Amino acid sequence: MNPVDVAQKLITYETITPREEGIYDYIRSLLPDFVALRADKEGVKNLFLYKDFGGANPLHFCFAGHVDVVPVGEGWSIAPFSGKILDRFLYGRGAQDMKGGIAAFICALKEFCAHVAPNTPLILSILLTSDEEGPAKFGTKHALKVLQEKNLLPHFALVAEPTCVRELGDSVKIGRRGSIAGRLTIHGVPGHVAYPRTCLNPIQVIADKLDLIAGAFLDDGDTDFEPSRLIITSIQSHSSAENVTPKTLDIIFNVRNSPITTLKSLENFLEVVLAKVPHDLHLKQNSAPFLSSKDSLLVACLEQAITEVLQITPTLNTNGGTSDARFLHAFGVEVVEFGLTGERIHSIDECLEIKQLENLTQVLLRLLQLISQKNGSKA
Repeated sequence: MNPVDVAQKLITYETITPREEGIYDYIRSLLPDFVALRADKEGVKNLFLYKDFGGANPLHFCFAGHVDVVPVGEGWSIAPFSGKILDRFLYGRGAQDMKGGIAAFICALKEFCAHVAPNTPLILSILLTSDEEGPAKFGTKHALKVLQEKNLLPHFALVAEPTCVRELGDSVKIGRRGSIAGRLTIHGVPGHVAYPRTCLNPIQVIADKLDLIAGAFLDDGDTDFEPSRLIITSIQSHSSAENVTPKTLDIIFNVRNSPITTLKSLENFLEVVLAKVPHDLHLKQNSAPFLSSKDSLLVACLEQAITEVLQITPTLNTNGGTSDARFLHAFGVEVVEFGLTGERIHSIDECLEIKQLENLTQVLLRLLQLISQKNGSKA
């Protein structure tokens, strides 16, 4: 089975969040001897495929990912769902994020399973959702609840997100920062600009505080996490006329937080800075930071597989945004992320390098072999 052919076919499905468009039927056809479970909810489609090789006390390893993609946008030079190949690059929405990764782990599984002996203490699985790029309320998180009820939670999982930076193999994510969303409303008293003593302009009230808030470092980070920083994404006010000061000013911001900064410590920081400013503050922890063990079997095997196949030593880091790996960690699954480079994700003319896809497949195949060997399996 060729990962390029599989990736091409996957790209042709217009799976803009949360649409699934029948892509699961195609994936199931590639692994006909895997048991299929569906965990759909509220229009979100989730698929779990697994194969139990029959041995006692099996180790369960799972590949996880998402079939959904962001909207294509305008300006493509190539049809975004064509899966066209040009100059050794495969083009299409989702090529890097993350249909290329899905193609690689399907092909690695197919090759590996052909050589596993009966009664091997091993379960291999794939967990896919159609709502990673969206709200992610009824995707992987819901599917994991269903698997927990069926006693099918994996021990280890790899999410094939595009984690690498300059070349395949240079980066493995062993955790992620959390995400805190914030909305700050500054209250004022509207009035005529010619009579400033009769009004309270919220823009002027907050002006000398913005330098303390915008881009503020909330901690120094540590060996595993970058410093937490407050990033303002929107400042808006509305006036009924150009000579009338506004009643309120709204500031929208986000903090990608390390474990050192919590929602409470962020709230305390802002309340000190805004002590004399009339305001309302609303904070929401969208996702919590997490860190997998650097000493786990999964990390050791993945590092070895990357080194053997690519002759490169990866860095272990927690950079970037959020992913569904956070849900796996919350369910007690030891999880890492590793996949293609991500320089073209969500962009116009998204594409992947074919050589990278072929090499990723070989890394994942070697990973399966190493996990099986070190677990005492016969494969």
